[in-house]
Formats: sequence, C-alpha cells, structure tokens
Amino acid sequence: MPEPTKKADETEAENAPASENKPQEGENVPAKDEDDTSQADGNQPGERKDSVWSMGDGVPEEGEKPDNSQKSVLFIEKPKGGSISVGQNITFVAKVEAQDLLRKPTVKWFKGKWMDLASKVGKHLQLKETFERLTKMYTFEMHIIKAKENYGGNYRCEVTYKDKVDTCSFDLEVHETSSAPSIDIRSAFKRSGEGQEDAGELDFSGLLKRREVKQEPEEPDIDVWELLKNSNPNDYEKIAFQYGITDLRGMLKRLKRTRREEKKSAAFAKILDPAYQVDKGGRVRFVVELADPTVELKWYKNGQEIRPSGKYIFEHKGNERILFINNCMLTDDARYHVTAGTEKCSTELFVREPPVMVTKGLEDTNGYIGDKVELSVEVSEDDANVKWFKNGVELPLDSKSRYKVKIEGKKHTLIIDEATKGDNATYSVMTTGGQSAAKLKVDLRPLKIMQPLEDQTVRLGKELSLKCEISENLEGKWYKNGQLLQPSDRIKMYHKGRIHRLIIDSSLVDDDGEYMFVPEAYNISIPCKVHIIDPPKIHLDGLGENNTVTVVAGTKLRLEIPISGEPPPKVMWSRGDKWLMDSASRIRAENYPDSSCLVIDSAERDDSGTYRIMLKNEAGEDTAHVNIKVVDIPDPPLAPDVIEVGEDWCIMTWEPPVYDGGSPILGYYIERKKKQSSRWMRLNFDLIKETTFEPKKMIEGVAYEVRVFAVNAIGTSKPSMPSKPFVPLAVTSPPTCLAVDSVTDTTVTMKWRPPDQIGAAGLDGYVIEYCFEGSPQAPTTEGEGNTCTQEINSVEADGGLVQTEDKTAKPTSEEWIVANPDLTDKTKFTITGLPTGAKIFVRVKAVNKAGSSDPRMHPQPILVKEVIEPPKIRLPRHLKQTYIRRVGEAVNLVIPFQGRPRAKISWKKNGAHVDKNQINIRNSENDTIIFIRKAERIHSGKYDMKVKVENLVDKATIDIQIVDRPGPPQVVSIVDVWGENAALEWKPPKDDGNANITGYTIQKADKKSMEWFTVIEHYHRTSATITELIIGNEYYFRIFSENMCGLSQDATMTTESAVIAKDGKVYKNPVYEDFNFTEPPMFTQPLINTYAVSGYNATLNCSVRGNPKPKITWMKNKIIIANDPRYRMFSNQGVCTLEIRKPSPYDGATYTCKAVNSLGEAEVECKLEVKVIYHGVITPGEPIFLAGQKQLHSKDF
Repeated sequence: MPEPTKKADETEAENAPASENKPQEGENVPAKDEDDTSQADGNQPGERKDSVWSMGDGVPEEGEKPDNSQKSVLFIEKPKGGSISVGQNITFVAKVEAQDLLRKPTVKWFKGKWMDLASKVGKHLQLKETFERLTKMYTFEMHIIKAKENYGGNYRCEVTYKDKVDTCSFDLEVHETSSAPSIDIRSAFKRSGEGQEDAGELDFSGLLKRREVKQEPEEPDIDVWELLKNSNPNDYEKIAFQYGITDLRGMLKRLKRTRREEKKSAAFAKILDPAYQVDKGGRVRFVVELADPTVELKWYKNGQEIRPSGKYIFEHKGNERILFINNCMLTDDARYHVTAGTEKCSTELFVREPPVMVTKGLEDTNGYIGDKVELSVEVSEDDANVKWFKNGVELPLDSKSRYKVKIEGKKHTLIIDEATKGDNATYSVMTTGGQSAAKLKVDLRPLKIMQPLEDQTVRLGKELSLKCEISENLEGKWYKNGQLLQPSDRIKMYHKGRIHRLIIDSSLVDDDGEYMFVPEAYNISIPCKVHIIDPPKIHLDGLGENNTVTVVAGTKLRLEIPISGEPPPKVMWSRGDKWLMDSASRIRAENYPDSSCLVIDSAERDDSGTYRIMLKNEAGEDTAHVNIKVVDIPDPPLAPDVIEVGEDWCIMTWEPPVYDGGSPILGYYIERKKKQSSRWMRLNFDLIKETTFEPKKMIEGVAYEVRVFAVNAIGTSKPSMPSKPFVPLAVTSPPTCLAVDSVTDTTVTMKWRPPDQIGAAGLDGYVIEYCFEGSPQAPTTEGEGNTCTQEINSVEADGGLVQTEDKTAKPTSEEWIVANPDLTDKTKFTITGLPTGAKIFVRVKAVNKAGSSDPRMHPQPILVKEVIEPPKIRLPRHLKQTYIRRVGEAVNLVIPFQGRPRAKISWKKNGAHVDKNQINIRNSENDTIIFIRKAERIHSGKYDMKVKVENLVDKATIDIQIVDRPGPPQVVSIVDVWGENAALEWKPPKDDGNANITGYTIQKADKKSMEWFTVIEHYHRTSATITELIIGNEYYFRIFSENMCGLSQDATMTTESAVIAKDGKVYKNPVYEDFNFTEPPMFTQPLINTYAVSGYNATLNCSVRGNPKPKITWMKNKIIIANDPRYRMFSNQGVCTLEIRKPSPYDGATYTCKAVNSLGEAEVECKLEVKVIYHGVITPGEPIFLAGQKQLHSKDF
C-alpha cells in the first residue's frame, strides 16, 4: 500500500515570528487553505504541531464502497475519483435533480471523514454551484487549483434535503513530478523548539516521507554542522530541505552562537565541539583542555549547574577536563556549556531514539457483520508510537471514534466493535522503523425469513400495518410497486432487533399496491399485496364558504371537483331540474378518474346559481351542491361634489356605485385635471376606502375638475363624470401690526396693516370684533403675539409716566361682538358705544372669497377711558430755520403735534391774531396745516403756534420769509474816464425784495446803436471799472440789482455818456492805495440749538470768514473731537459742518466750533439733544414725530 506522505513545505515559518516569516527565494510556502487542511487532518495526541499525517493515496476497491453500491436517493451524477500531477488542476462535479424538490438542497464537501472543506476555500480550493432552469438540475463543483502532493486522499460529497441524505466518496491521487530525496535517519532529531529548556522532544515526521516499501540501504553519516559551517548562507535552505531539517531557524541560531564562540580563548586550550550526537541509552563524553589547570571549572546544562552523580561523572587528566553522561535519555538533549573563570564554551547534545521496528506484522482477517474484529501487531519497543491507517487514511482514535486501540507492552491491537460491510478495507500500521498491512473482509451471515408479510385488505382511512421477522438484526428498506418508501409523518418504519414493521396512518387509495421488504446487503425480498376499498365521496374542501365559486364575467370557468371511490363512481351534474348531458354545450361537465370538471365558456351574469353533482358506485353514493357566482367590474360612481376649497386643496365627496359588480368595493382611485387641459393625473396609488378625499398641491386661482374610479376584486370601473369646475382659493394670513390708535371715554380706535399674504382671492375687507375682559371668549393669557410694536398704555402726567389701570372688569357679554356689520376696506376703525372704564379685547380678521383669516388679537386688554396726553408740538426740522418762499408760490405747512383730549390750536402773526381771510388754517387731532395759496410779501413774519390741552400748553414759532425780485439801483454815475476805461459808482436799491442783494449785472451800449451788452455779472460791490472800451465811441451804462429771486425787473442807466478820447490824449493813471484784506475770524452764521433722532445722522452747520484762512476746531463739552470715526468735519467756502453718524442719547451735549488765525479767534456753540422713539414712547424725553407724520402711523412700523 502507498505510504503516508509528509508535507514537503514545512519550514521554520510555523515557529518563527511574523516578521521573520517572509518566504525566501526557492522556498515553498503553503497557502492558508493548505495549512488549515493539513493541521485539521492529521494531529494526534502527543504529536508536534507541525507533524502532519496526510491522507493516503490508496484507492479502495469497488466492492469496498458501500455508499456507491446502493441506488442514489438524490444524486443524478456523482463525483468520480481522479489522478493528477503536482501543480495541475482538477474539478469534481455532482448533479442533483430538482424536479421534486421545493427548495435548494444542501451540499457539503469533506476530506476524510469529518473535515468540511467550506472553511478552506481560498487560493487552491473553490466551490461553485449552478442551477439550470430548463432541465431543473443543480450542479455542484469543487475545483482544486495547483494541487500539491499532500492534497491526495479520500474525499466525500454529501447532499441533504429535509430528511433525505445521500453521500458519495471518491479518491484523488497526486503524483510527484520528480523523485523525492533519500531520507537520513538524522532527521529524527529535528526539534519543535528553538533551544528552550524543554528542547529535546523528538519529531518523527521526518520518517514519513514518501518512499518505496523496499528498504533502502542507509547512506553514510554526514556531519550537518560541518556542512552548514562550511557552506554559503544562500545554500542553507537547500541543505535543510535535502537533509530533512525543519528546525532550520533554531539550528542557524546555534550555528551563529557557535561561530561567535570560535574566537581564540585564553582560558581554554581546546574547547568543546559545536555539537555531539548519541543514541538513546548510550554514553557521551565531553572534553575540554585548560590553558591553566588551576582555574575553577563548572559544567552547566541549559543554564543549570551540573553536580557529580551516578549519571554525571567528572574526570581530570592533566589539563583535560572530561564530563561523562551515562544512559542518555531524551531529556538529556539540551545545550551544555562549561565555564573557566570568566570564559565559557558551549555545545549541543542531540539524543536520537532508535527506530521502532515491527516484529510481528498484521494478518488478513475475516469476520461477520456485527461481530467484534481485532487486528494485532507487535513492535520492538514498549509503549511505542504506532499509527493505524485504513486504505491509507489515518484512523481517528479519539473518544468519539468507533475504533479503539489496546496496548499491552509491545503488542498493539485495533478493535472494531460491531463490524459493518463498510469496514472492508486494507488496514496498515506504521512505526518509525517499519510498517505492516493486512486485509479485513466482513461478510454477511446466511439469512432466514422467520415471519413473512401477509396480504391485507384495508378500508380507506384506516391504519395499514405490515410486519415481518428475519434471522439477523439488519437494516432494510421498504418498497411499494418497486418504488423506495421514505418515512414521513404518515408512513412510519420500525426496526427492533430482527422484527421490521411498516405502519401507514389513515390509508389512502394510493396506498393500494404490492409491498415488499428488502434486508440490507441481501438479495432477498419479502412481498405482500394491499387492497384499499372506499365508497364514493365528493371533496369540496378547496371551495369557499357555502361552496361558492366566483368567476369573472366573460372568462371561462373550469371547476375541478376531486372525487374518490373504489371502484370509480359515475358522475352526473344538474342545474335545477335539468341534467347537463350535452358535451358540446357552453355549460358542460367533463369527467376524469379522480375528478369531475364543470366547464362554463364565457361566463355570463345569468349563469349564477346552484349546481348539483352526484356520485354513485357499488359502495354507495354522494351528493353536493356548488354555488356559482359571476362577478364583474363595478359601475362608475356618480359625479363627485366639491364641498370645500382652500389655498391648494379641496374636499370632495361621492356616492358608491349603484352596482358593485357582485364583489365588494375595495376602494377608489381619484384623478384630477385643469379645466382647460385634457390630461388627467392620478392622485392616489393606494386605494381609498372612504368616499371622501382631499386633493392637495393645486395651483391657487386655477380651475380644476376631479373624477372617481371604483375598484373591486375584479378590476377598475369606468371613470365617473367630472365634477363641476372649482377654483382653489385661500384665506389671507392674519392682519399685522394691530395697535391702539386712540381711546376716549366711549370709543377705541384701532389701526393695523394688511396681511402679509393675500393670495389669488384678493382682499374684500376686514371684520373687527371685541369682547369684554372676563367673558368666556376672552383670552386667559396674554393672547397672540403681535409682530409689530405693541401699544403701551401709559400717559405722561405731572412730569412722570403713569401706568394705566389694570383692574379686570366683569364681562358684559359672553360672545365676540362684531363692531362693523359691513366689511371695511380701511386699516383703521373706531369702535363706538363702549362703557367708560371697561376693558376690552380686540381682534381683526381679513375676509375674502375663501372666508375669514385667522384673527389677529391685541395682546393686552384696552381700558376704555380717555387719557390726558400733554401737548407737544413736533416742529419739522426744516421749519426750525427761516422758511423762505417766493411771491406767488403756495405755502403749505403741516405741523404735527400730540395732546389729548380735544387739543386747542391757536395762531398769531407778529403778536396779532392771524387774518383767516388771507391765511387758511386747518386743524385736526394730530396736526395743524397753515396754507397760503399765493404768497405775498405781507405774509412774511413770525408765526406763533400754541397747543393747549386743559391747563397744559406748548408753543412753537415759525419764521416765514416771502421774497421777490429787488428794485434797480438808486443812482448810477460815471466817476472818471481814461484811456479805454470808465469808472462807475452806484447806490444799492431801496427795495431789496425782502432778501439780501447777492450781486449786480452791468451792461454797456454804444450811443450810435444803443444795443446793450453784458459786461459784468454777479458783481458784489457798488463801484466798478469798465475796460476795453473802443476809442472814439461814446457809451451809456445801466445796472441791474440781483437777489435770490433773480435780477431786478428794471435797470438804472447813467444820465451822461462816457466818451473814449482818440490818440494823442495823455492818460494819467490814478494812484490807488493797497487795500488790506486781512481780518480776524468772524462767524457770519452761528450754530443753532437743535435735537436729533437716535439712529439717524445729524449735522451741525455754521459759516465763518477771516484772512488768513482760520483753522477750524470742533469740541464736545469743551473737549476737542479728534480721530473719532463717528464724527466727520467738513469746511467748504467758509461753511463748516460737523456730521454725527447715527447718534445715541449719549451724543447729546454742548458742541463748540472754534476758528483761529494769526489775528485772533472766535467760537460759537449750540446744544444738541438726542431723542429715541421706542414703542411710541420717547426714552428719554417725549415722543418724536417726523415731518409729514401724524403720530407713529402703522405704515411706518
């Protein structure tokens, strides 16, 4: 028989750290699946981890395969064994038919008896499965890629489906591509450790190389140490492989230490050899020679000092020191070193165990199935390590194995309890020095039938019991009509000793037939016959309630009714009193051995009714009724009604269809479309059970139509008629910024802003409602939040803020009261008829075609009581300076003020009452207007305004200046004429037009043509010199005066003319004194006290003149303003401006403008007050109303 093989690629990689596990050139490193397979297959108790016994390559004989000798239960094609060379690929295929399988069977691949190959899938092993739908065939494949020598052995494929199991064994042979190297017995001394204290355990895996059975002569001993020391390090792997050394890394470490110790020693004249080798039980001699014999010498074993004993003997011969070790055992395999003073030398001792020989081999043995079989062998050593094989596969000898080994000294016995035919095989035993093999043949005993099966007649539904007895305790199989029977819930098979029983619960007609029992492994059958009788019966279990069958109109009904009876009964169908006998009719019956069919072609609604089936045979009769129900799709529902619409939604309802098609309505589908479109869109994909639906996501203002489909189990009805067109409209959002405008003893005036969102329906108006505090409808908390500034009920009285009373009044109404029966389109409304002292809540709703919006409620109750508000005139900024208008222009001044109740306004001009015939004055609650249609100069003056509320008064003064064109200068005279020049002088006009004279325009005219030409414009002085006159001409001059309204209407002309003399006349230039233009700084326009509104930029202006140009400095509270980004200072043509960016109340102060030049200095100052508008209340100070405002209008919130 072939010998077991050892993995050829086991190196020190298993014991080395990961960092040293990198494969070298030429090294055969196993893949992950190879290592796992090897370790799983061969480990025995007491063996080294890297000692692996692979499965043998022997192929069992055909008669020794009990799994293949029987008929397969599931396999259609079994995997077959094969033979390949190392490095080749092979595929094993198994096929299972899925014709009668409800689900995919489970397939497992094994190597040997138990190792599942599914966990070994990887580089060298792949599993694949496919399914062919046409042939209904499962194909399972196992691919072995680049096979190695240890892949050979026995494999097994097992398929499982429910309670059925089928298995098949096959073999794989892997041949070497070249002959293996010869084996040196020294390989028995390989180590599993690396020089540890427990080193010395023997490893026999080196003896398990593949070799011929014929014993080869031993090669002469070779000193591997000397060979390694004298070789190139690149050849270490080759030498280790050649001489079967697996612990190469440990040997290299020792060799390295040996080389380090080869240096010359001062203490030792001769050191220990690098290694010693001795047989087990032998004697070894260690010799060193000392340079100085007086030096103390100590011997150590694995670092432990050795003491003289019967085992260890010390001897001195001159300078030689000798250590004898008697009766060497495996525990003496260790590292030894000797110390002499501070120096030491070391060596390795290898103890080899002699091979165990087979002294008495196995003998061929015969036995019977079920008997106990023993195979014995004797070896040369007691308690030797012996391995047992079956067909080349090592036998598992653990506690769960059915194989047991008994060891009696040198005798080893393999015991097989209750032998089976599967135990037919070649058994072999292997030791380190030999092997033996023998064949075991297990035969069957002669079989006798003690009790045969008996023929039986059984009534349908009763229990069928078959019993037989044979002479041997064997398994067997039951067959019916030649088909193998499998146990199930109904079919039960019992085997107790020599008795076999088959019991079938609730026998069926199919149980009628010939039965036989076949004992396992015997070509004997025990037959009998079983006959089943049964009266006729109609099986209506598959029909619905009340045996009702539903068929869709227009389809074909083929109702198959299972029937039973023995002998087969006669079948007749009828409807009412009419028998269905015509086989060519649209409604007909078709009869079969085990069923009867009622056929209705193209079912109609009138085919609904009760049909009768009757069975009759010799055993009796049976009758049943079947109800046929023809169903159809439902009628379409009526047109839906849209009962409510919103911004992008509506609510629609409809009535169920009149006829449901004979099947309950399962639900409805809804579709919609735009009125102008023809494309319908489905709104729901899940059926709606109710008759109400809310379509959404429509476009506001667009007309839509909707329709409905009814659905039953048969299908979907035709669509209903479209609904009437409707347009989605949404109510507006609530009004915003609801605030109190004014309160009297009986009225409350509210104001608000329009809603933020109005929508396509527009805005029809507002509804104002109120309720008294304490009523059931009154808010119990502060109510809704107002997004705008809330009105604060406070008044200023006696120099302080007084909080309005907050006493809760008893409600006089239990409902919200509508203040305006008709909608109002204004954003301001006065609620009248309120009791004085009551507190009310007010809310406002916006109304459009879609309805009323959510209400906007004032957050605080409002006290109906007039509050005294001190008068305060809010004089616009532009009226704080002189208000200038031209004659003929309109004057329209609006001056807002505050003050309640019933503020009284009076006007005076220059201390006298205003003439209302010349000046129109119109007063309102919040402002007063002074209007002059065509202003005249007589309207100029100071106007005093006074606002009085009871005893409180506020005053303001407005300076109005009406300007007109000035009159002409008074007198124009020619002072002197010389050369081409003429000197003129004149006096200012008597009438300056109520405005400063800004300049003069001078014109000249030749006496001959009297055409006037402008010589000088915008001239400021009252004397001028006209130059570049033409000699020989005579000129007249005239002058127009000019102010902010323009040139005077007339001009003053010189009474005399200026004659420009011709050549020859000597002109004497006049002598002029230089004019001194220097002057100290002087402010021509001072700063004016003013105030600013917080958050709005403010400016302070003044004008200054001086020569040289003065330096301007601004100060705040006498502190110079410098490098402050909030202040900007400008100076243009003598106008000085200080701009304060967004002032705060802290910017209120006294501001000073100072001008300095070399002739002197001047300064002006003013006071600036900064006020804050906050929720309609000035903090600090009083409310501020800008020009054009009446109060804090809601539109400015």
